Amino acid sequence: MTNDRRLRPVDLARSAGVSTQQIRNYEDAGVLPPAARTASGYRVFGETHRGALRAYRTLMRGYGPVTATAIMRAVHEGDVPGALALLDAAHAALHEERASLRAASEALELLAAEPPAPLPRSGGLRIGEVAVLLGVRTSALRVWEGAGLLTPGREHATGYRRYEPADVRDARLVHTLRRSHYLFDQIRPVLEGLRREGSSAALRAAVAARGEALTARTRVMIEGAGALHAYLGAAAIEPGDSGAGWGHG
Repeated sequence: MTNDRRLRPVDLARSAGVSTQQIRNYEDAGVLPPAARTASGYRVFGETHRGALRAYRTLMRGYGPVTATAIMRAVHEGDVPGALALLDAAHAALHEERASLRAASEALELLAAEPPAPLPRSGGLRIGEVAVLLGVRTSALRVWEGAGLLTPGREHATGYRRYEPADVRDARLVHTLRRSHYLFDQIRPVLEGLRREGSSAALRAAVAARGEALTARTRVMIEGAGALHAYLGAAAIEPGDSGAGWGHG
């Protein structure tokens, strides 16, 4: 690899809108290939470093800083297959999230459209019985209640929580949505809509919003993969390159 133009750390920093210290941190982390040094010890970068920085910053938007750093480090250690495997894993995880969202959408639509199912016995269920029914811990039900998602009544004599059919339905919805990585603030309007109107309009809106977010993330990830591809080509990096040419001078 060759650098056609000498760049100072400040030049790279300005091109990315970061500090010169961040550029040094990127080099230390392996995000950038090692810089050459002047006789006085100052770092000297080049266009290859600019390309690496551009690839990393684009990757970071879709894959996050941890994965983006691991990808670039693998590239600069000569492990291009390993870097590509990290991309594959991220896309596989996104695919699983899409599949989970589809399954949740179908299950929740059915659940929301049905009236609350009768309970195993009259008089409501206690928290332990609901936990067993859903396959969750009682502590999870208490957390959901503390967040305002569940509002079970209380037995007059004992003060124990009593879950009526609608409460159990709500607990099922919360459990399903939490498994699909919905936040409490996203779940709350779904439950409020069901309680207020008995419809799944809020539920469909939440699922649709999550689907749109996944689509947007996919596009950004594709952009990041394209930036990495461009960097590999411009830097003439091939699988198995050792990066030995990236000495400190």
